[in-house]
Amino acid sequence: MNEPKEGVLATCQQIASWLSHPHNTLNPVRSFLVVAVLFSAALPARSQISPGPLSKAHQSLSGTTQCAGCHQFGTSTPTFKCLDCHKEIARLLLENLGYHARLEMKNPNGKDCVRCHLEHNGENFSLIHWEPSVKQFDHRLTGYPLEGKHSSVACEKCHTPSHMIPEVRGLLKRQNPAGSYLGASSKCIACHEDYHKGQLGKECQDCHNVNDWKAAKQFDHSRTRYPLTGLHIQVPCEKCHKPDTPGGPVRFKDMKFAACSDCHADPHHGAFKQQCEECHTTAGWKKLLPSFQFDHAKTKYPLLGEHAKVSCIACHVSGDFQRPLRFAKCMDCHKDVHKGQFAGRPQKGECAECHKVEGWKPSLFGVKEHGSSKYPLEGKHANVECSKCHIPAGKGTIYKVKFASCLDCHKDAHDGQFAGQPFRNRCESCHTVADFHRSLFNIAKHRETQFPLTGAHVTVTCVECHKVGGGGRTAKIIPFRFEDKSCTACHSDPHHGEFRERMERRRPDGTKFGCEACHSTRSWGEVSGFDHSKTKFPLLGVHRAVACNACHKALLGEKQIQFKGIPQVCEACHVDLHAKQFVRQGKTDCSSCHSSQRWKPSTFDHNKRTKLPLRGGHEGVPCTKCHSLVKVVDGKAVTFYKPVPVQCEACHGAEKKG
Repeated sequence: MNEPKEGVLATCQQIASWLSHPHNTLNPVRSFLVVAVLFSAALPARSQISPGPLSKAHQSLSGTTQCAGCHQFGTSTPTFKCLDCHKEIARLLLENLGYHARLEMKNPNGKDCVRCHLEHNGENFSLIHWEPSVKQFDHRLTGYPLEGKHSSVACEKCHTPSHMIPEVRGLLKRQNPAGSYLGASSKCIACHEDYHKGQLGKECQDCHNVNDWKAAKQFDHSRTRYPLTGLHIQVPCEKCHKPDTPGGPVRFKDMKFAACSDCHADPHHGAFKQQCEECHTTAGWKKLLPSFQFDHAKTKYPLLGEHAKVSCIACHVSGDFQRPLRFAKCMDCHKDVHKGQFAGRPQKGECAECHKVEGWKPSLFGVKEHGSSKYPLEGKHANVECSKCHIPAGKGTIYKVKFASCLDCHKDAHDGQFAGQPFRNRCESCHTVADFHRSLFNIAKHRETQFPLTGAHVTVTCVECHKVGGGGRTAKIIPFRFEDKSCTACHSDPHHGEFRERMERRRPDGTKFGCEACHSTRSWGEVSGFDHSKTKFPLLGVHRAVACNACHKALLGEKQIQFKGIPQVCEACHVDLHAKQFVRQGKTDCSSCHSSQRWKPSTFDHNKRTKLPLRGGHEGVPCTKCHSLVKVVDGKAVTFYKPVPVQCEACHGAEKKG
């Protein structure tokens, strides 16, 4: 009866291990049912003591007589013989390789195997509860982390029988190698073809890495018999390491490098007998050794100026120094960048006429030399840069330019205002090359226009009338032609249309009088054109000497001067010095005593208009002798003329009366 008890104990241990395994996804209720079934199967029976049927992989071990093939009885703890069959895993554990070795299995013959691989769970029960995936499986657990380009490779690309360690593959007796992930070799050549055909050994990582195969950054060429220096460092490997035959393996060993000619062709075609390294270095073909000395001055063409900086092969094409070169003219070597524009010059377009070997720029052709051309530079033109007139066009600069008219180079600043007669856009009619802004157009020339300057207009600066925005123009062009030449085109009407009727009258030539109906250009204040005698208030006597603004003033609170509707009574302009003594029906008739010729003496006829005619001795008596009553009115002393007594005693006294 010992065997059944041990079988039950082993089964219970298996059940406990399976329930605690991380791949068990059953809920508690289903787990309990599974345990109940397994436990009941483990109880003693008449004809069966197995805890359950085996999986398909172990079907050959079914039956109670086969138990000892996997279980070792008589031990104090459950002991299994997994590694007796799975020798491939036993080998990997022994060599400390692969995933199982990283699990640190301290007791592979004990419960370590059954922690993950459970048996007696039925024929269709899977002994492996994980699906390999690059994204889910941590490959570092195998001892071979996937890095660089390897991280994106699918599992089945590497885990194939052909990539498996032969010894491990030979131990797989009970399993198809195509379905196993065991024993994949970590050697590069197990998966990759040896591109170098064994010339550089089998350790690819000595030169390459998993990030960039072609870079071979780990390879140190300085440890070879031919260390790379200078520009050789930048040369791609395949430039030197080529197959001996098309399609054959690339050569990396037994390379020829004793002389430069082993790789490079002689560009000098034997003109120099010495070796290349006697003149050149790997730093650059054009950089010569300091010891190299060639005195070009001893040749027929000494190198001067910028020519001394030119590389030899720029003239000696293909390094052929034996072929004779022409150098009598610049264009023997240099292309005529001016395309024959100077062929008519005295030196037939020879570059040396304008340039020198010390530098192509600046040109020797300056203002003085320009004087020998068809357009000497004068005034402001002498300071203009060449490129302002000789503008590059396409691949060359144009030097033969039009210059018959100023507008050949300059934009018409007046927008065609002088295109007609008599100027016809000839700028020189008003301007000189000395200074464009100082015009030659003076007052005398202005008299020849349709608007001669007279009077005060002569003193007005040009910009007062000719300014941006004038003449109805909206563009930023100064106007010089005005369709409307009337005064109001420039001057605002200070009378606000009060004299529109007079201004609209026309002269015999059909033009309107405008402001000149009253004013002249001599002075605005002069209104000789206005005849006041034709108004309702002719100016007589001293009124003729009175200034206009003495009568025509702005009303209180307004700025506009009033000309029409001015009252014509004296008191509208003059202060009543008599304090309203002579008011009759609301008006004072000043003309009854005074005239516009003069205020004093009064024209008052004492004989006709008073009850006391002045006769005899009274005739020469001053007015103030009788009219002596003075009163202060509004702060001013006013002489009162009435009432005055007409009795003699009022002036002469009683004693004198008799």
